[in-house]
Amino acid sequence: MINRPDYIEKLSKFIDVPIIKILVGIRRSGKSTILEMIQNELRSRGIDNQYIIVRNYTEVAYSGFTAKEMLADIQKSLTNKGKYYLFLDELQEIDGWEKVVNQLMEQGNTDIYVTGSNSKLMSSEISTYLSGRYVSIPVYTLSFKEYIAFNKGTTLSTQELLEQYIKLGGFPLIAANKLDERTTYQITQDIYNAIVTNDILRRHRLNKQDLFDRVVRFILDNMGKTFSANAIVKFLRSEHRKISVETIYNYLKWLEQAFIIHKCQRYDVLGKAILKTQEKYYLGDISLKYGLMGYNATMLPSVMENIVYLELCRRGYAVHIGKNQTKEIDFIAQKQNEKLYIQVCVNLPHDSTRETDNLLAIEDNYPKYVITLDKLAVGNINGIEIMHLADFLLK
Repeated sequence: MINRPDYIEKLSKFIDVPIIKILVGIRRSGKSTILEMIQNELRSRGIDNQYIIVRNYTEVAYSGFTAKEMLADIQKSLTNKGKYYLFLDELQEIDGWEKVVNQLMEQGNTDIYVTGSNSKLMSSEISTYLSGRYVSIPVYTLSFKEYIAFNKGTTLSTQELLEQYIKLGGFPLIAANKLDERTTYQITQDIYNAIVTNDILRRHRLNKQDLFDRVVRFILDNMGKTFSANAIVKFLRSEHRKISVETIYNYLKWLEQAFIIHKCQRYDVLGKAILKTQEKYYLGDISLKYGLMGYNATMLPSVMENIVYLELCRRGYAVHIGKNQTKEIDFIAQKQNEKLYIQVCVNLPHDSTRETDNLLAIEDNYPKYVITLDKLAVGNINGIEIMHLADFLLK
């Protein structure tokens, strides 16, 4: 088991704090393993195994469990005095789990850690029920820094590892087992199919999978481009397929809830307001695109954007697309009083200054970056830092 210290550091701050710790993220992103790491941290602090209770609700033994059965099962293990540490994995499988967790918390002798692969864990109903009593920690697939840690001892250079990361993505299973491209794309296709089957088709009783898959294909084709639900409807009509705007919105919502895609809204730099049209969508891991469509070099610009977007999210930024009159900024990243402006390009064009001009047109003093794969372009242009993708990911 390879440690992911950033998550351990975040969670360690909340050990014995009387709030529910909720880890949410796409399936196979490593949530269960992070729970194991926290269990090891507790053991290192002298907590006896009998006070560490683990349940994985995807196991057959818990299939069809009701909330009442879940509560009875856990309470059977709370036999002694002292504090118990509960690790409840994939709780979205249990309807009414939030009531159970709330009751266990009110007993005062449990420290509770929860994971889930669907953002409905954080729905408004649950947030109201557990108001002020939980902290949400998003779990992403491997960052490039973590990917290097998973490849400790390799003879590959940082540049070679970056090329591998771009082509293979960041699912921990793939990095830990040093899988080749063909096997990787087969596994990511299987991950996608499992998510769609369990978290979308079955849950929402969807019987038009071919239409759903075509919408997903449109999103993949237009990853990193702005589009609307209406644009998808018009495109499908050109293929003689009928679908409503409302259905498209449902499909997008369900894909977001399963963390297959992330919505990135536009932000008006001058008006200082979020715009509600023409969003972009990025994947929970770039390898999902390869699993469904294969890899080719023409995907690189959008793949780079996707990698930078996820990295900013990992670092805790709220990320938007920037609109400055007629100019577009790839990303505006904000966190408390911190703000970054970022353009992403494979190579800095030698016959155009568009990438830097868009940033120079922003009249404030927050840091501005161009992230590129062009090694010869790195440096500083009029206060804008030109940074290689690897340097940005490891900074």
